Amino acid sequence: MTAPIPRDIPDLPALPGMPGLLPSPVPARAVVAPVRRPLAAVFRLLTALTALTGVTICLALGSPLRVLGYFTVQNGILLALIMLLSARRAWTARHPLPSALTGAVLLYTAITGLVYHLLLADAATPFTMIDTATTAPSPWHAVAVHLLHTAVPAAAVVDWLLLTAPAQLRLRQAPGWLLYPLAYLAFSFARGELLLPGTPGRYLYPFLDVEAHGYKGVLGNALLLGLSFYALAVLLVALDHARPNPIRHRSKTGFRVQPPVG
Repeated sequence: MTAPIPRDIPDLPALPGMPGLLPSPVPARAVVAPVRRPLAAVFRLLTALTALTGVTICLALGSPLRVLGYFTVQNGILLALIMLLSARRAWTARHPLPSALTGAVLLYTAITGLVYHLLLADAATPFTMIDTATTAPSPWHAVAVHLLHTAVPAAAVVDWLLLTAPAQLRLRQAPGWLLYPLAYLAFSFARGELLLPGTPGRYLYPFLDVEAHGYKGVLGNALLLGLSFYALAVLLVALDHARPNPIRHRSKTGFRVQPPVG
């Protein structure tokens, strides 16, 4: 014989433990209001003016169509626009630009400075752009070169390290940052095909010169540079998460902690 099944089964007791916290749909930026940062705004405005000065000198000294084809000049224009927008947001206490955009511009500016000083300005490298057989460049040309390849990259790094909150860059953003260098490689190939062989400045950079290295050699150079650029992007992300916060401040959220009652 079996025992009869009771009609009413008592409810089981609740399991002990703290209930899980639901994710808040309100982002932190909606609670913590941004503050005005006039120092950052002025520094970024000066950086933008420096980049535009270098670009203007280059346009005044050479053919605009050829000058605008340089990666350095294109990056200088892009950096100036981003710095102007960032300066306005810092001055008016608005939230900063997306890190995917500012990180990309930081990477391109670092590439501009490093490639110039490590490859193009070194007479010992096979890709040097220093020609000792020709006359020395004009003083204005030297000023533009140092502004775009030294002063502007240094200012961009200083702005990132001292005037930007850390831990904003993400590793998943790094592959997307390489789309512009890849597009510039395609632009260089298309530009070289449109110009007649032997045209001066057909290929603006020695490591992209198809006449000297062939497509196989140029693609090999581009692959090595692309891997180096990705490693640089990963390094920037790692440093961004390891560096301290230079702009930490006490934010006023409107909430006040009250002492316990009773």
